[in-house]
Amino acid sequence: MNGDFVFVDELVPGIRWDAKYATWDNFTGRPVDGYLVNRMVGTRALCAALARAQEKAVSLGFGLLLWDGYRPQHSVDHFLQWSRQPEDGRTKQRHYPNIDRSDMFEQGYVAARSGHSRGSTVDLTLYHLDSGELAAMGGGHDLMDPISHHGAEGITPIESGNRERLCSIMRTAGFARYDAEWWHYTLKNEPHPDTYFDFPITAAADRLAA
Repeated sequence: MNGDFVFVDELVPGIRWDAKYATWDNFTGRPVDGYLVNRMVGTRALCAALARAQEKAVSLGFGLLLWDGYRPQHSVDHFLQWSRQPEDGRTKQRHYPNIDRSDMFEQGYVAARSGHSRGSTVDLTLYHLDSGELAAMGGGHDLMDPISHHGAEGITPIESGNRERLCSIMRTAGFARYDAEWWHYTLKNEPHPDTYFDFPITAAADRLAA
């Protein structure tokens, strides 16, 4: 295994995850190329920062739920190919109700060279430790719409407060937010700022390689 990439749960015990692109529950409507298992991978630096973020969240009565971490470059290429296919309507209302799928890249919701492929970007949310329920955020993962932007109008004070809480937690741990997606954060001092990796996410740790 490349020494700088690990399974996140092995270095951040107790963290929850649901790797959306390994499932049918994502904007493409099917598992994405490169995600062979529902597992979260990232750099060691990412994991150290997530451990700090989790500690802060727990002190406030919350836990962290990860939706995506490291993303192979050929998974990003899969997104680009999908965006050029005819619209079938299966995921449009939930994920991109007010734009065409071909507009996702131009409007900044999907990138041809994603920070996720550098290994130190995560998509995540908060959940309540006492109930296990997700914190209300005013829209789900990969809702490609202005309502997902930081500072968006049209969400409740509770939802706005939860977004601000997540942002504060992540910034304190060393992350920078992405303004168009409340769930998307990148480690400020990422170890591979210019490298886009392309190894698949597999079940066996010894098969991870850059």
